[in-house]
Amino acid sequence: MSFVLDSSVTLAWVYLDELTPATLRLSERVNQAGAWVPMIWRLEVANSLQNSIRRRRIDAAFRDKALADLSVMKIATDAETDAYAWSTTLHLADRLHLTPYDACYLELAQRRALPLASLDKELRAAGRKLGIPLL
Repeated sequence: MSFVLDSSVTLAWVYLDELTPATLRLSERVNQAGAWVPMIWRLEVANSLQNSIRRRRIDAAFRDKALADLSVMKIATDAETDAYAWSTTLHLADRLHLTPYDACYLELAQRRALPLASLDKELRAAGRKLGIPLL
């Protein structure tokens, strides 16, 4: 079964010092069953990598290799994220005290009836409140 993947799990694959057995299993699951991400996912990942270059954690060659590796994974971008931004997503953000950026992952998981994979504690807590299965 597919699932909704957030940027925190994705970045754990990129920064090997953050990789855990659980996040590695999720990577394998993506390659088998695929995952869904909201439209902002690529920008969130790119932003983290760009900030890591500025902080000298990585260089541009590492970033480019990581993006190339991610681009061949079975990760589908949900084209409808934007349509829910000012309605369902914003209401979830208000109700659960989240940013709209985080709430869009919950909206996608709810709409597609999929589990959510996240390392973000607040997002996971919000997912539990909504009854969304967590990976």
